[in-house]
Amino acid sequence: MTFTRKLGRSGIEISALGMGCWAIGGPFWTGETALGWGEVDDEESIRAVHRALDLGVTFFDTANVYGAGHSERVLARALEGRRTNVVIATKFNAVFDENTRQVTGDDSSPAGIRKACEDSLRRLGTDYIDLYQFHDNGFPAEKAQPVRDTLEELVKQGKIRAYGWSTDFPKSAEFFAQGEKCTSIQLQLNVFESNPEVLAICEKHNLAAINRGPLAMGLLTGKYTAETKPSVDDVRGVKSPDWMKYFKNGQPNPEFLKQRDAVRNILTSNGRTVAQGALAWLWARSSKTIPIPGFRTVAQVEENCRAMEFGPLDESQLQEIEDILYRS
Repeated sequence: MTFTRKLGRSGIEISALGMGCWAIGGPFWTGETALGWGEVDDEESIRAVHRALDLGVTFFDTANVYGAGHSERVLARALEGRRTNVVIATKFNAVFDENTRQVTGDDSSPAGIRKACEDSLRRLGTDYIDLYQFHDNGFPAEKAQPVRDTLEELVKQGKIRAYGWSTDFPKSAEFFAQGEKCTSIQLQLNVFESNPEVLAICEKHNLAAINRGPLAMGLLTGKYTAETKPSVDDVRGVKSPDWMKYFKNGQPNPEFLKQRDAVRNILTSNGRTVAQGALAWLWARSSKTIPIPGFRTVAQVEENCRAMEFGPLDESQLQEIEDILYRS
């Protein structure tokens, strides 16, 4: 039986594990700063999505900007003929050139949101989006009323079923939570970053806590060492954006590697891999969490999906990790 959870107060039932589709978009840039995860094989991406479906995954999270539209297009190909069996989440805000794969700005105006929605519907090959998310982490909550109002209108028009905000700021999460059809907050959450304030808001308002970065951009897969060097077109490489913290100067941040190794034995308990243990920690953290690890290969999908067979860590394991990392 597939391990499922509710997508917040929408009541939509989805697999407890989603697939994050950032990496399958391939390279894209702002100037010379890499924003993608390097080159990808679209056919392998499609095989990977199909394998996820076979293993019970029903939730796929992408964004219009991933690969400058390419992720949405690849996902549409992979889900052709299976649309009614899945829940698609995408995001809006970035403005980009699909041909040059350059991000050129952002647009959160009502007109900009409506245009972005129509563009995503076209690329995804669908007439509705299940979950539409505001993709601007630090946008001021006090200026977000027009954004929320526009999303409510899109629900009424049948373009989207529900909406959320990808933000790590409690004030922003609390503001969107007041919207009738808001059903989720996408937050940075993993073994390294507990994010208790935003998670508490999700629990208070019955919102899904969709976990981006659940494997800390690969550091919680166990395959990265201090010598690992991502390619120049990888967001983790030497031309990474300023907000990149898991990798520094094109190499894994030693501080996080040290933390991973400190809790490795707990994460790998009962035969789990490090990645499966990291996902198990997220499910144990809250009943609202829905991790969305990225993928580029069938093998990655298979490993991540097997985490659903193990389920959450138990309370004693969760507390042991808290004691080691957070000194609680």
